[in-house]
Formats: sequence, C-alpha cells, structure tokens
Amino acid sequence: MQTNQKLSLPIMGCGTWAWGNRLLWGYDPSMDQQLQEVFNLCVGSGVTLFDTGDSYGTGKLNGRSETLLGKFSQAYSGINQENICIATKLAAYPWRLTRQSMVNAGKASAKRLGRNVDLVQMHWSTANYLPWQEWALLDGLADLYEQGLVKGIGLSNYGSKRLKKVHQRFAERGIPITSLQVQYSLLSTYPVTELGLKDVCDELGIKLIAYSPLALGLLTGKYSEKTSLPKGVRGLAFRQILPGIKSLLGCLREIAETKNKTMSQVAINWCICKGTIPIPGAKSVEQAKDNLGSLGWQLDVNEVAELDKAAASTDKKMVQNIFQTK
Repeated sequence: MQTNQKLSLPIMGCGTWAWGNRLLWGYDPSMDQQLQEVFNLCVGSGVTLFDTGDSYGTGKLNGRSETLLGKFSQAYSGINQENICIATKLAAYPWRLTRQSMVNAGKASAKRLGRNVDLVQMHWSTANYLPWQEWALLDGLADLYEQGLVKGIGLSNYGSKRLKKVHQRFAERGIPITSLQVQYSLLSTYPVTELGLKDVCDELGIKLIAYSPLALGLLTGKYSEKTSLPKGVRGLAFRQILPGIKSLLGCLREIAETKNKTMSQVAINWCICKGTIPIPGAKSVEQAKDNLGSLGWQLDVNEVAELDKAAASTDKKMVQNIFQTK
C-alpha cells in the first residue's frame, strides 16, 4: 500500500477554477500561453500545489483545467519540478453510484493530466441530499489510494461531524486523509468559527486548504459601488455584498498601507496566519505575482485580531457553498 509521505504541501497553492471556465471567469483559449507563464512562475517560486477538478471547464470545455495543467507540468523544467503536486477533485455526479465509477473518474483525470493525480479529493459530500450515494464514492477514492494510483486523499466542503465519520471509516482501512478544503476567507469564516474545523483537522493530522481566499475578488480592493463590476453572476453577487463590507475593506486597506502590501496580499496572509493553505486563483502573471507577495512575511497578532473583529462585524458574508456539510 502507498503511504502519503511523498506528499508535501507548500504554504500556499494555486487554484485553477478559472482555467477553462467561460461562464464565471471569461476563459478563452488565447489565454493559454499566459497561463503557462503563471504555472512556471508559481512553481519557480515554490508554489507547487495546483488545485483543479474534473468538473472544471464549462460546456464543451469540461475537463479543460486538468488538460491544461497536464500540458503545463510536462512543458515545465526547472527548480521545484519534482515537488509539483496536482490535486484534483472528483465530482459526486448523480450518475456516479459505484466504487468503480470513482476509480474510473480518477483514471480519466490522470489521462487528461498525462500523469497520475497526486492528491485526489471528493469534490463535495452528498450527505445533504443523497446520503446513501456517498459511501460507495468514498470507498472508490480509498481504492485509488490502495491501488497506488494517488499519493494522498482529501475531502472538500465537509464539516466537522461528517469529516469525523469519514476519517473513522478510512482509518479502518488504514488510509489517512491528507487534506480538507473549504471556502474560507475574511468574508467566509463559517467553516472555522462555527464548525470548528481547524481544531478537528489539527486533532486528526489533516491540512486545511482555503479556497476562494479573496472571496471571488471582493477582497482585492479593485471593486466598489463606484467601479464597474465583473459581468454575469459575480457582478450580481458583488452588487449585493459590497455595500455591507465597507468597514472590512477599510480595515484591510489600512493594514495594507501600513505593511506596504496590497489588500489581496493581506487577505491571503490572514488565511496563512490562521494555519490554512490558501489557494488563490490567477489568470495572469500580474495576479500570480500579487499572490506571491503574500509570502515571506506575516501579519502581527494585533493586525490579525483587528481583521477578525472587522470580519465578525460585517453585515454581509459570502454565500456558503450549498454542498458544505456540518
């Protein structure tokens, strides 16, 4: 049986939800060269974890994010090459009902990547709507690990109670859980503050990964009620949330100016200070450079407390992922 000791996760990763997503992120194949540069810059700077999903990519572009990551990792040669860790999430589609369907899904991801998946994750729990579907899929994830097809197993959008149940089931098979990822940012503190996930993860030896650490871009400081907002769904959400987060953005801005950092860097660094591995996305080299500026320094205790307070008193929060369990 494989052990997951070969899997070392960096302080920060890179999320690739936008790579192939036209609907929310306006992806276009003409961006591919720039995305390769983003990949190269991240790996060269020690950000070696790339998070994707087999459902990423809209319409005909389904699976595009994995395909691009495979291409980029094969084209890359240089520093940290041996540390590249590709983590994918397998969707709990309604037609995936058996253990074998998850094993097949893992193999299909590996085919798109042109290499084995390093960390395979359950994209979401079906506990909220089809609890009977879930165990077969989780057993299939464990099979991928037992068959040596992946180095580690992770979960996504799970809460403390559900995580403990899965942990127990996997422990019976002698299989460790490497990571759990949840939506976590200054605008989405629920998984940690209300579900106590960080404590449970620490107790079970699981790394907590924070996706959407910039709340889809709301915490970058680029947007206000006076600026033009992104098109589509993001713009609608921003219109509703922005008026209620002025004090939080003000606090972020103040600390960023004191530190001579950008607001994004402060928001990402806050996630690091909370003991999580943030995975901000990047569609351009400029964004990737900005994200990288979150590393190599830390907010002090008072600044973290100030941000905590501003986050707690915010009128509006990000909508929780509908699949997030308790």
